[in-house]
Amino acid sequence: MKKEDFYYELDDSLIAQTPLEPRDHARLLHYNRQAETINNLQFFNLVDILQKGDVLVVNDTKVIPARIYGQKSDTKANIEFLLHKRLNLDEWEVLAKPGKRLKIGSRVNFSDKLYLEVLSDLDDGLKKIKFFYEGVFESILDQIGDMPLPHYIKYKLEKKDRYQTVYADDKKGGSSAAPTAGLHFTPELMQKLKDKGVEFVKVLLHVGLGTFRPVKTDKIEEHIMHSEYYQVTPESANKINEAKRAGRRIIAVGTTSVRTLESAADDSGIIHAGSGDTSIFIYPPYKFKAVDGLITNFHLPESTLIMLVSAFLTREKTLEIYNYAVKERYRFFSFGDSMLLL
Repeated sequence: MKKEDFYYELDDSLIAQTPLEPRDHARLLHYNRQAETINNLQFFNLVDILQKGDVLVVNDTKVIPARIYGQKSDTKANIEFLLHKRLNLDEWEVLAKPGKRLKIGSRVNFSDKLYLEVLSDLDDGLKKIKFFYEGVFESILDQIGDMPLPHYIKYKLEKKDRYQTVYADDKKGGSSAAPTAGLHFTPELMQKLKDKGVEFVKVLLHVGLGTFRPVKTDKIEEHIMHSEYYQVTPESANKINEAKRAGRRIIAVGTTSVRTLESAADDSGIIHAGSGDTSIFIYPPYKFKAVDGLITNFHLPESTLIMLVSAFLTREKTLEIYNYAVKERYRFFSFGDSMLLL
């Protein structure tokens, strides 16, 4: 298939620049897959749609302030870094801008407590670097780093936690972008769903460039995803497998949860506990092994995310729904409105 097959027209005025308050008052487009109908609702209406026994699988990764700015020690040139993937305690894969100025051995200073050295060049403009610091790295990063908002958001975020899900685990920091479908949940909404008998199960995928990197090849099959770290605990795997055996619906909250589940599932749909790197790229045609429903935001044209949704619905139906959402003036992308495909 060609990249252009996943293009749709979108007016810039529909790109959400700020998050909606309260979180769960975002609009919700519910596409009923059996009846092939669309209902225009709000996110808190999930309580009315979901059934006792449904399982919502959420990605509890935490976004780190992954955009940092430093100066080369020799020329004082300004360099911007996006932390992509942690390799060990002090070494990372990063995207640098401008990267051509950074040769192996270059030193970049961020403060009197933090600097890095470039260790090697990697594919796709990435570099392997090592941080040197005094104190606790995460605390220093919190002080100097910015939340890595997508390029299409033009305003600085006033509250860092607004680009964080309410269920993000403080011990699981590592994402350079939010799993945005989960941004609509509030503690109150989650409690109402639990009271109804809906179960929440947590998995982990550290969201990096693999999720948001543009497709640059004309043939989508030639696109290569960056790998991202995922983890499914034995407890989560058991809960999902028990639900599947009982015929209960597994609903992924976000494309990152989909990719985690499909990476951990065998051909029979059984979820296996484990961790590692996944570079799974889901596009049509694809046979889903683990997912019955999907909650997701509206994604960029020609992105791997809209391709995943197209694999879940069909390309034609996805573009039909997207064009409907444009006509109805839904808000798009990271801070935008939501879809439930169930």
